[in-house]
This record gives sequence, C-alpha cells and structure tokens, in this order.
Amino acid sequence: MTSGFHEWDYVVFIAYAILILGVGLWVSRDKKGHQKNAEDYFLASKSLPWWAIGASLIAANISAEQFIGMSGSGFASGLAIASYEWMAAITLIIVGKYFLPIFIEKGLYTIPEFVEKRYSTNLKTILAVFWIALYVFVNLTTVLYLGALALETIMGIPLIYGVMGLALFAAAYSLYGGLSAVAWTDVIQVVFLVMGGLVTTYLALNTVSGGHGFVAGLNTVFEAVPERFEMILDKSNPEYKNLPGLGVLVGGMWVANLYYWGFNQYIIQRTLAAKSLREAQKGILLAAFLKLVIPLIVVIPGIAAYVIINDPELMASLGEVATRNIPSLEQADKAYPWLLQFLPTGLKGVAFAALAAAIVSSLASMLNSTSTIFTMDIYKQYINKTAGDKATVNMGRISAFVALVIACIMAPLLGNLDQAFLFIQEYTGVVSPGILAVFLLGLFWKKTTNKAAIVGALSSIPIAMYFKVAPKGWSTSPFFVDVPFMDQMGYTLLLTMIVIAIYSYMQHKGADDDKGIPITKALFKTSPIFNIGSFAVLLILTVLYAMFW
Repeated sequence: MTSGFHEWDYVVFIAYAILILGVGLWVSRDKKGHQKNAEDYFLASKSLPWWAIGASLIAANISAEQFIGMSGSGFASGLAIASYEWMAAITLIIVGKYFLPIFIEKGLYTIPEFVEKRYSTNLKTILAVFWIALYVFVNLTTVLYLGALALETIMGIPLIYGVMGLALFAAAYSLYGGLSAVAWTDVIQVVFLVMGGLVTTYLALNTVSGGHGFVAGLNTVFEAVPERFEMILDKSNPEYKNLPGLGVLVGGMWVANLYYWGFNQYIIQRTLAAKSLREAQKGILLAAFLKLVIPLIVVIPGIAAYVIINDPELMASLGEVATRNIPSLEQADKAYPWLLQFLPTGLKGVAFAALAAAIVSSLASMLNSTSTIFTMDIYKQYINKTAGDKATVNMGRISAFVALVIACIMAPLLGNLDQAFLFIQEYTGVVSPGILAVFLLGLFWKKTTNKAAIVGALSSIPIAMYFKVAPKGWSTSPFFVDVPFMDQMGYTLLLTMIVIAIYSYMQHKGADDDKGIPITKALFKTSPIFNIGSFAVLLILTVLYAMFW
C-alpha cells in the first residue's frame, strides 16, 4: 500500500513533531534551584491563562474519537451526531458557572479528592480505581487504536507500529513535564487541529462541487443528501437508537456531557490549574465557542465522503486512488482517512499533522490525569503517606508509563469496531449516570449522605443494565424495555438520584449532612464578559437547531 505522501508532506509533518517535542521539553525543564513539586507537575503551577485553558480543553477533548469516529458517524448517519459538540457548548457554560466555583474554592488536585471532602475516603478510593480503569482500558486504548488505524489507512504503517509510535510521541514530553508541558503544547496542537481540519473540509467540499469552492460544496452536499442534515431524528431513521430524537436535547445527552465536562479528570484538570476562577471561566467560554466550529471539521467531511462515494462521475474523476480503502456503512470509521488520500502535496502533511495533534494531545492529557489520580488518591493515600515532592513527581511519571504500556497491549485487540465514537459513549454511559447523580446531589443538596451516595453508585449499575440488557428472547416481555442508550442514561440518572434521596432521608430524617456544601448566590456570580459570551453561544445554538431541525 502506498501512502501518497511526498517530500513536502514529510517535511511539514516532521516540522510539526519537532515543534511539539521542542516546546514540550522546553516548558518541562526544571527552573534553576527549584525541585518540581506536585503543584508544578500536576497543576502546571496554577499559572495557566484563559486562552491556554480554552485551547487545552479542546485539544484534550478532540481526538481520533472525533476526527475518525465522528466523521464515521457523519458518513453513516449525518449531522445529527454534531449534537455531542453543540450541546457540549451549553454544558461548558453550566460547568463554568456552577461547578468550577466550588472546585476551585476547595483547591482540588483531582475530582476524587472532591469526593473525599464531600463524602468519604472509601468512596473516593472506589471512584479513583474506577476512573483509572476507565482511562486505561477505554479512553487511552481507543485513542491509540483509532490513531493507529488512521496511520495504517493513510500511510500503510502496520497497526502495532502505529500504536507504539503514537505512544512514544505522547510520552516523550508529557511524562517528564506533566500538565505544564501538556497544556502549553496544546495551544500549538489546537492551531494545527483546527487549520488542518478546515483544510480537509474545504478540499472535500471543493471536490463535491467540482472545483467551485466551499459554499458551493456545502450547497451540493445539502441538496444531494438533505436527510443527512436533520438534527432531530425520527423513529424511522436507522440511527434513532443512537440519537433518539428530542431525547438528544432533553434526555441522556445531558448525562453524557455533564459527566464528561464537569467530572472528568483529564478535562477539568486544566481549569483547576488556572491563575484564578475568572481566568478559568474565560477559558471555558473560549472552549464553548470553539465547540460550535468543531462539527465543521469533524462531521461535514464524513457527509462529503458519503456523497463522493455515491456519485460515480465524481469517483471516476478522482482516478485510481479513489478505489483504495473505500469505506462502507459497516466500516464508517474509514471515511476520514480515505478523504485524506486526495489532499495535494504539502496540505496532506498539514491535515495529517492535525490528526496527529488531536491524537497525541488527548493521549498526553489522559496519561497526565491517570497519573494524577493514581499518585494523589492511591499512592499518597495508601502506599507512601509521607512522600515528598521528588517521590510524588517520580511516581506520577512511573504510573503514566505503566498505564501507557497496558493501553499499547490492549489497543490492537479492539479490532473491527464499527462506529468507535458511539461505542465509547454507550459503554461509558453504563457507569456515568450513577457517578453524575453522586456529584450533582453532593454539590447542590446538603442532605445527601455518604452511605446513600455509595448505595446509589452501586445500584446505578444494575439499573443501567436493566435498561441495556434483556435476557435472550425477553426483549418483548413487559418486565424488560428496549430503549435507546441515551434514554437509558437519562432514566438511570433519575432513578439513581431517587435512590440516593430516599436513603439519605431514611438516614438523617431530612437533616443536613455534616459535609454538605453551603450554597450562596455570591458563589455563582460571573463577570459581564462571561455572561455576554454565554448569551451569544446560546443564541448561535438556537439558530443552528432552527436551521437543521
């Protein structure tokens, strides 16, 4: 298999790699006479400005899951998958206004640390172990697999070598430098990510329109497949099970987004590293605006690929290269790598650097957060309670390395995933409603008790599995239901919150819990910039959904 890469493509890509490694290692260096401590390594010395936070949030979030997985979903079902991005913009505003003030006031390093302060050490440990397992066996593994799949499709690099190469690239600067190296390189990564993504989108739409440009391409795609521009799917749509109509706006999508953006260590960690709460909120707002643009670079290319493949004249005009690795609806995740084959010399290197930036930045973020949780919540709690700065930072590096090795072993075993983005959402969705219930009630209901939170978290799994797995032949039984996984998440959250509320009331007979968080109006006061920006985001989203209803 030939890669189609030319000298200038290699020059561009190698220049990108040298730039990232150079900046990462430069910001990682120890200042003269200063031993790197836990705050330096895990929270970038609490020195991040708003623009670095906003860029880092997007770079940590956008990975192979989006570039490849969401393009694949766009290819298979259309623009409806963009709800994950657009609804995230609203979620970010909620997180910035209502969650961050509490987290930053408590001076947290990790999300499990909040659980300890609000509930107990036992619950913190349970959730810390869960998150470490999730990051290693689901997030890190899937990002490595999808990234290596792209390398294999575009450049003919065997999957196992792609996994190892990406792992080494991410490890080269993130293991040594910690969050500081990750966050500052993310600023560069997000530029490559957006610019490279826009290049791919432009050229895909230009191809569809026969060389008449971006806007003409959008019109052509819309006219060719108007059904793929419906944001709210009806029950007749084959993808309704994944994106259940209005349930996307008022149901389980909120569970997925609030859990991910509010209580996910590798996302929230960069806001905890902000210079101040106001700086963190401005960073959140920047990320919300960037979220509005992301579907343009990760979903539209997939729809364009679908139109190209189903137009015999267009396929013939593209020549022999178009016949390589043609994606089918059953192999939708090959749509984005297939498109990259058509980019001209030089620009292919830019687009590939964008894809690599998305993959490597997410890997680096996940590694840093996995090591943060293990070191601060497991190592310092149970293994070495008196660990000094040097031992703590070294353990952070060792634990990140071990997590990466495990993920490298697991990644090639994934194989044959259809729409990887939806796979991740569905299986994370089994556990996220229970955890979200524990956090929401812990934050905003002072009567919530520790025992009730543990009972709720444990009971949420059988509740979720009840909605998800009916015994063979029993799916039509009145005792079991068959509902889309997003609706399952919504129902599981509500039922888990009811369980926690009832158990809390039985324990304290309506009295406040000793560790309940005092809520005041002043705590959630935000700046005029944040308020105006939030209103603008909501206005743009209203227009978008009105256009593509």
